Amino acid sequence: MKEKRHIVKSVKEGSIAEEMGIEPGDAILAIDNSYMEDVFDYHFLIQDTYIEVLIEKPDKEQWLLEIDKEMDEDLGIEFENGLMDNYRSCHNKCIFCFIDQMPKGMRETLYFKDDDSRLSFLQGNYVTLTNMSDHDVERICRYHLSPINISFQTMNPELRCMMLNNRFAGESLKKVDILNEAGIIMNGQIVLCKGVNDGAELDYSIKKMMEYIPNLQSVSVVPVGLSRHREGLYPLEPFDAKDSAAVIDMIEAYQKICYEKYGCHFIHASDEWYIQAGRDLPPEENYDGYLQLENGVGMIRLMINEFNKRLDELKSADFKLENKRHISVATGRLVEGYIKRFVDILEKEYPGLSVNVYAIRNDFFGERITVSGLICACDLMAQLKDKDLGEALLLPCNILRYNEDVFLDDVHLSEVVSTLQVPVNIVKSTGCDFVNSVLGID
Repeated sequence: MKEKRHIVKSVKEGSIAEEMGIEPGDAILAIDNSYMEDVFDYHFLIQDTYIEVLIEKPDKEQWLLEIDKEMDEDLGIEFENGLMDNYRSCHNKCIFCFIDQMPKGMRETLYFKDDDSRLSFLQGNYVTLTNMSDHDVERICRYHLSPINISFQTMNPELRCMMLNNRFAGESLKKVDILNEAGIIMNGQIVLCKGVNDGAELDYSIKKMMEYIPNLQSVSVVPVGLSRHREGLYPLEPFDAKDSAAVIDMIEAYQKICYEKYGCHFIHASDEWYIQAGRDLPPEENYDGYLQLENGVGMIRLMINEFNKRLDELKSADFKLENKRHISVATGRLVEGYIKRFVDILEKEYPGLSVNVYAIRNDFFGERITVSGLICACDLMAQLKDKDLGEALLLPCNILRYNEDVFLDDVHLSEVVSTLQVPVNIVKSTGCDFVNSVLGID
């Protein structure tokens, strides 16, 4: 392995690293005479009770530190690059890729396509396996890293090559066999494209993926997102209510089979299918512990349950709204009906409460995009500028970039506050936080 210099960003106070004289700016060169490729090698190598760490100071002086510690005890080091390596980009040209549907002129990082298997373990990203080497697979099995999230799309090798525009995409499915044999826990995803991998192809894929149960513990089926910026891309059409109902029927039929045979529902339809088909959401027990929550599977059911639980708590505590309260909530069109339902319940329970719900039309990406996580500041400001917003505007936390007060179109939250002339409160995506925010409970 080629030697890499891993630069220390910070050292935790009172940690082993601080005690040994490791400082920000130092480079970690090796542990037990082994070079590190990335953060997984690092965590594997520091497990033992006795380790030797080779570091290099900024003046190029090298120290070999002998460290006695508890098994699995951390050294207390944060690196400049959390992955301790460069991020790997995706080489596929998937027919459903949303990044290819982004308008021109946005921030460069928004066009970066990642397909780095390591981010699956660190951040929960879904990977296609096409950018994984045999070395990557071997390391996952050796370190027994789990779970890994896989974008299957289809179990038909030829169709997978077409959908990913990669002639090796079908062959890469064999890596699932290796991971399965090693006992690696997996979650799967299918981005469903009308007339491509739905119908009989979806039926075939579900049957094939069931062969990997229990190591493949869940698979979500989500509809392809189609923006208005699809010039020159593969012609895809949106699913309608009838299509959505057919997808649900197939998935629920297989859920019954899987539950009877394996004790889990395994295959799951995202909430969007149920909303579009006008169907009631499944009960909580059908979601197998919400394994696919980040893919929009069971998110609304969980929020309903949390909402009801919090409301019951407030009733038991005899909570009263001390002053009249007039606020607004902005959301995506997809969940508008549920948000209005929550608001109606709260307004009836607390007569001094008045809430305006505004569903934002997505002009930036196109009206087919209805989720709140893709609402841009430009649409928010344009559609709410002359509205009655009351004393505060509530926005869902997924409308902002992670850990930043910035919208997808690079507009800062302060600009929205200035334009709309109202305080903006960011609400976490739980039913409890929604109730607390609407009622003004700290």
